[in-house]
Amino acid sequence: MINSSKIWLIIKREYSTRVQTKSFLLSTFLTPLLILGFMGFIIFMTVSDNEAPKQVVVIDETGRLLEPLTQLNATRYLPITASQSIDEIRDQIMADELDGYVLFDRSFLSEGTPATFVHNGAGGITFFESLRSDIRDVTRQIRLEDNEVSEAIIEIFEERPALENRRMNEEGVDEQSNAFLSFSGGILIGIFIFFGLFGYGAILMRSVIEEKTSRIVEIITSSVKPIELMLGKLLGVCLVALTQFGLWIATYAGVTILAAPVAQFFINQRMGDFQNSVSALDATGAAANVPSDIDLSFLEQFSVDPLFILFFFVFFVLGFLMYSSIFAAIGAAVDSEQDSQQFMTPVMLPILLGYMLNFRIAEAPDSTFAIIASLFPLTSPINMVTRIMVSNVPIWEVALSIILLILSLIGMLLLAARIYRSGILMYGKKPTFKELFKWVRQA
Repeated sequence: MINSSKIWLIIKREYSTRVQTKSFLLSTFLTPLLILGFMGFIIFMTVSDNEAPKQVVVIDETGRLLEPLTQLNATRYLPITASQSIDEIRDQIMADELDGYVLFDRSFLSEGTPATFVHNGAGGITFFESLRSDIRDVTRQIRLEDNEVSEAIIEIFEERPALENRRMNEEGVDEQSNAFLSFSGGILIGIFIFFGLFGYGAILMRSVIEEKTSRIVEIITSSVKPIELMLGKLLGVCLVALTQFGLWIATYAGVTILAAPVAQFFINQRMGDFQNSVSALDATGAAANVPSDIDLSFLEQFSVDPLFILFFFVFFVLGFLMYSSIFAAIGAAVDSEQDSQQFMTPVMLPILLGYMLNFRIAEAPDSTFAIIASLFPLTSPINMVTRIMVSNVPIWEVALSIILLILSLIGMLLLAARIYRSGILMYGKKPTFKELFKWVRQA
């Protein structure tokens, strides 16, 4: 008979000793800052242009492409001078004084022969694609003018119609949505669960190995059963993970709730200063038409549905208990972390598979492939949460995934308990898969 009070004592011990460590506190409070810093760095690198501008000499035998290219970007596109020869330009490219030259022969516009771009390799694919885009735009404009297409038709041709993204919720009400944010959020959530399952599972396994090698487990098992010890450690580490995730989610929720009023406050302050300055210049009341605020409804896209948070915790807890029970069994079966490596591959493969499939599922969340991955118990803790984030998953699929995950969890716990009970007090022998199978049968 399992003693729940003893399990509770182990849970409290595991929880209290881990949440008070410096590593837990630092990872809890620094991880959100690191993520924000990384995102800010990526955005900065995307929008900034700190490198020296590329310079390309345009050799235009058609006589019609140089002018529009220089109007498009006078810093990048340079005309060839009368004193320059192609050999001299090539020498300048080799000396890194120029980045390249582009040659348009006489039949480029009339017969569509390709232009030639000679360069020193600087700039990479981004520079090449930008150059090709500029040439395509200029060439298209010239050909439209040659065919006497009216300005109205040209404007229609260049128009890029907007497409508003609105997603229907469970009540059938459509609300503003952002496909890119949903895609990015789904991938990010899957990554968090992946690292949660693997990271905390490894912590649990390491803890079991340390207690076994230090012989502390012999003292503990004199008072509690091995199954009680395993369950207590599983639930204690699970509570530590939930505490960390809960703090991160609470921080994110607080930021999203405060973002709109804080942004509105600063915007109103700036608009008020602007109105006062305009009023000082124009006493006739012309500033009365200046808007006093700006619509910040788009910030609602960053809010998280409470039902999604519930599903996140349900799938994480079930997935964590299922995988960590195997991690605990491996820790009980071996005498060192080095010995555990032979058993880690079968455990890690499903987790890695779910992680790799996550990117594909975020792109096509309603495909047959995504449905199977989100129902399969070994990958559903990661993939079903991603589907819920990106798409409206039928509730019966979510319920079926949870039921299958619970059944798999029960099976894994029974399997792990048998290995744990046989291996926790066994020393000096490096077990094999055949030995583990023997322990399961004997138990």
